[in-house]
Amino acid sequence: MPPLDLTIRSGDGNKETLSMTFDRLSLGRSNVNDRSYPEDVGLSREHLVLEHLGEDWIVRDLGSKNGTQVNGSRLTAPYKLKPGDTVTAGHLVLLFSTGDGRPASEVVFYENGAEEAELTSGTPSSSTVITNLKELLAQERVSTKDKSSSGSIEMVTRMKALIRAGRELVGHRPLEDLYGVILDLSLEAVSANRGVLMGLEDDHLVVRASRGEGFRISTAVRDHVIEAKSSLLVRDAQLDRAFSNRDSIVQHQVRSMIAVPLQTTDKVIGLIYLDSPSAHREFTREDLNLLTVMANVAAIRIDHARLVEVEHTERLHKRELEQAAEIQGRLLPAGSPAVAGADVAGYNMPCRTVGGDYFDFFTYPDGKVAMVVADVSGKGMPASLLMSSLQARVQVLADNPTNLAYLVTRLNKLTRKNCPANRFITFFICVLDPATGELTYSNAGHNPPLLLRREGPVEMLEGNGPPLSILASFEYEQRAIHINVGDVLVLFSDGVTEAANAEDEEFGEDRLGAILQNRYAEGAQAMLNRVNAALAEWTSNGPFADDLTLVIARRV
Repeated sequence: MPPLDLTIRSGDGNKETLSMTFDRLSLGRSNVNDRSYPEDVGLSREHLVLEHLGEDWIVRDLGSKNGTQVNGSRLTAPYKLKPGDTVTAGHLVLLFSTGDGRPASEVVFYENGAEEAELTSGTPSSSTVITNLKELLAQERVSTKDKSSSGSIEMVTRMKALIRAGRELVGHRPLEDLYGVILDLSLEAVSANRGVLMGLEDDHLVVRASRGEGFRISTAVRDHVIEAKSSLLVRDAQLDRAFSNRDSIVQHQVRSMIAVPLQTTDKVIGLIYLDSPSAHREFTREDLNLLTVMANVAAIRIDHARLVEVEHTERLHKRELEQAAEIQGRLLPAGSPAVAGADVAGYNMPCRTVGGDYFDFFTYPDGKVAMVVADVSGKGMPASLLMSSLQARVQVLADNPTNLAYLVTRLNKLTRKNCPANRFITFFICVLDPATGELTYSNAGHNPPLLLRREGPVEMLEGNGPPLSILASFEYEQRAIHINVGDVLVLFSDGVTEAANAEDEEFGEDRLGAILQNRYAEGAQAMLNRVNAALAEWTSNGPFADDLTLVIARRV
């Protein structure tokens, strides 16, 4: 086997190419691997390994949760790699190529000034024919040749090819299967020996199906097909002065070649290239016209299949998000706990389907109640996963909240071990004793709660440490304050105070406190509803940029 190169494309768009001179390469989420990708949640800690055994390269899945795929099929046993193979795991794509850095089936585009001049001069040689879809669709009458007996036979043949193409392409084939079917139909329609179908993705042509190998297409032909939206026929490449000296033409004994755009009504999404070594069957203008129309039908079918796949993926994604939102909703309190001497209520609304905010209540036999509010950095699914992990740890640690400083310090160490380097969590916990009015609390980088005194100004609970997962060995502190009967404690996430109006002015702590001040006779739920109504009015019922969490506790 020739030496292999390995190209690794990660989910964040980065690409790395390695010469496979090593004996072993392991990949996974953990840093114990030779290549680690800690933020790729689709990978297991130790996912797969590449091994050099004798003259061969083997890929093995290491019992990963989501599995490894080779060329689209799930890997169930060690697999011997070859040039052109594609291995996917999580969001990683591994491409194996020959030592010159390209897959064996790759199409090479070469530059040739003679061809460029030939195609742009407007007077190509007699061996070259150019047409386009617009020109063909504008034709209203059958040519005189087609009125002859032989022309009628050829026309019937072409019609049969189009009818067959219509039948083959009308079904619900997967997009990857569709490419091969289109190429086979094209080859059969014009009796070609070899061909390749390429899709245009991010301004690059990617091989989607091929019959044969070693294709070398000039950049002039490529650009003419893609940019000018024109079809090109070279009847005899051995005689055409622009092509006859090409190594690929000589090596594969190419006589005739056709290149047509995969064109919908208004855009080109790829091209089909066919060639043939036969001197007895060179392609004709009628072949070019037929293939141009077939490529138009095929392009519309491909475009439709893409839309179907996108819609299917979006439906699955929406369903998964809805299920995730339902699961996450069950992690939050279903209602407010009954606490003698205290009136409490909580509310959470993610700005997306799922979010990273968390709140909770914990009641204890001695009558005390603990309240927690946290905010995971970021939004959406990654934040919600970290929120779920945090909730599980808090549930365990909050069983015995006698020392909040120790609890938060311990929580920080546990979070640091499992939280990605670019993520952190702000966290606040307090314990209220309604009988005595004592409130103990500890804060890890969260917004200081507001304390609305029934007789006095609005206060902020001072004392703050860094967010969780920032400093592994930080020792958090516990503070205490007395709450009188009628005083109100307001815990909130920054989604509340940073909610912006049409002038991009934030809601702010002062406005939050002013809305609730002098409302001490109202219950906690009524006060919470009042804040939500004020936020809706402030933002003109527009979407929020961040998750909202609000907890209100009143000593009664």
